[in-house]
Amino acid sequence: MISERRSIAAITALFTLIGISYSAASEALSDRLQPMIDAHEGEVGVMVKHLDSGEVFAHREDVPMPTASLIKFPLMVATYQAIEDGPLRLDHLVSLRKSDQVPGSGLLTSHFTEGAIFSLFDAIRLMMSNSDNTATNLVIDRVGLPATSEQMNLLDCPNTVLHSKVFRRDTSIFPERSRQFGLGSTTAAEMVRLLEKLQNRELVSEEASEEMIAHMSSIESRAKFPRSLPAEVKVYHKGGSVSAARCDAGVILSPNGPIALCVLTAKNKDQRWTDDNAGDMLCSKIARAAYDHFNAGVEPKGPSEPKVLKMGANGLLVEALQRTLNARLKPSPGLSVDGDFGPMTQRAVIDFQRFKKLEETGDVGPDTWKALGTLVDEDSAGPDPAEFNARVVEKQPADALSGPPHVTCKAWAIGDAETGELLWGFHENERRDIASTTKMMTGYLVTTLAEEHPEVLEETVVFSKRADETGGSTAGVRAGEKISVDELLYGLLLPSGNDASVALAEYFGDRLSEETEGNSYDRFIVAMNRMANELGMTRSGFTNTSGLPQEGHQATAADLFTLAFHAIQQPLFRKYVGTVQFGCTVEGPGGYQRNLSWRNTNRLLRTEGYQGVKTGTTNAAGSCLVSLGSRGDRSLIVVVLGATSTDARYVDSRNLFRWAWKQLGFKD
Repeated sequence: MISERRSIAAITALFTLIGISYSAASEALSDRLQPMIDAHEGEVGVMVKHLDSGEVFAHREDVPMPTASLIKFPLMVATYQAIEDGPLRLDHLVSLRKSDQVPGSGLLTSHFTEGAIFSLFDAIRLMMSNSDNTATNLVIDRVGLPATSEQMNLLDCPNTVLHSKVFRRDTSIFPERSRQFGLGSTTAAEMVRLLEKLQNRELVSEEASEEMIAHMSSIESRAKFPRSLPAEVKVYHKGGSVSAARCDAGVILSPNGPIALCVLTAKNKDQRWTDDNAGDMLCSKIARAAYDHFNAGVEPKGPSEPKVLKMGANGLLVEALQRTLNARLKPSPGLSVDGDFGPMTQRAVIDFQRFKKLEETGDVGPDTWKALGTLVDEDSAGPDPAEFNARVVEKQPADALSGPPHVTCKAWAIGDAETGELLWGFHENERRDIASTTKMMTGYLVTTLAEEHPEVLEETVVFSKRADETGGSTAGVRAGEKISVDELLYGLLLPSGNDASVALAEYFGDRLSEETEGNSYDRFIVAMNRMANELGMTRSGFTNTSGLPQEGHQATAADLFTLAFHAIQQPLFRKYVGTVQFGCTVEGPGGYQRNLSWRNTNRLLRTEGYQGVKTGTTNAAGSCLVSLGSRGDRSLIVVVLGATSTDARYVDSRNLFRWAWKQLGFKD
């Protein structure tokens, strides 16, 4: 996608015209956000504004785009204005009729029966917190369809329009806009304008603004803006999702001041309803990048030591505690695994402490964690690590050598794994995004150190909050948990843990670089680029350890072949990338333990003749695979970049291997 940057003068004039104070985005902020936008396969409109400094980033911010359920935010504003003007009241009673119930998100259609009566306030809360479509239509009935567009016009937001009731296109008062945009339309600039007024408590009234912020703070979905933000950072927002359009708008209450932002996407190539939908991920990445830019130097809050759980605690660790108590106590207390440490959970803890002859405090500290043993955790509820590691995975028969090398990838390279000679290629010297094949370099630096100093593999890494909160593919280790370097390398190279890559860089950066600038993670990046130069990877550059899209983070297929060739000369590196599955136990603050089990993302390992090396997938890079295969006494490395799908990268690689073996004279 071509970047649609405007000149500073043009943007300044635009914002002056619509009444928004403007301070130009720094080059650093643009450098963070623009590559993410350019890499997205679809239309994007973005505006980010730091409300204290006035610094703004804008991209197609005045282009009208679909809102999906985001239009419920302007509808809420119009409703509160109608209440302010009278005679509509928040305690006005709403009666649910069968004909009101519509499909989609929410509770009223699936969980409420005809005749249910509740207040307009409750309908607004359901509309916002659960994005309830039926509640939305009930609110529209009370305030009227034209009210939203009329109120938005008064607020100088003429492109923010509610077209019809939800799932009731027949009610549209703007038929042409309905055909173009669906339920509603807006621009990123207009959303930020509303959000700034809301944050300043100037939207409708101070009291109404407080209530609207409370509604938006109650929203349950964390798929977009909140996904990658630090857990302690509060955000109030409203998102929207239909197949081809994903969006979010809200205010991040960051330590260095509030950040208003809106991300709109449309005509998205990725229309899947999955956790890693590209539109949702773009919203998440932009929110985190904006947070990081405006909060540089803010130290994240680390985990508390020791970890003692008490009444009132909540979260994943409480869920694991509840599962474990259900499993350890006979008879089982039958606790609901809801993550809330309430009286029933405390009673079960006391029963367990009595059974184990421990002090009956009802709190879970080191002695109780030790007595509980390995936790029964949902994402680690697999078998014992020793049993899991001992399982034999049967391999499929080797590939036949017939058939031409039909490929979908944008670039490929094939080379001799014994000599390092590049034999064939296609666009092999073209710089491209490389996704998690980056982790070959991350792992190679650590295994190179371990080859010289094997004792480092037994060293213990305490997972940082930064590592834990890294987005994308994960090893699933949590902040404060302890894991050996040896085990963490499996977490890096099997499930392709972005979190593991950050943890290793933070741990080893100071040892691997002589630089004095930056933190340990930054010095690890320096070491990655130094190693690339030493290996002759002349057209490659690394700016992170994971392969997440970032300006300047690219390599060529030929250079990745070079990296893979050197890496597989190490038995240690070859062991990790050739392992099909691995399990281990981590220890958490206070002494609790959890089992983790990882499966290698490289499907070729399940077929005879393949021994590694690394997968990678992002929207910018496509599906990538660097693989090692052997036949007879020959071994080849095949690099595939930019395949059209996960399945396609394996088909491409197999076809290239078959073709190469044929060129070398091998027969079935």
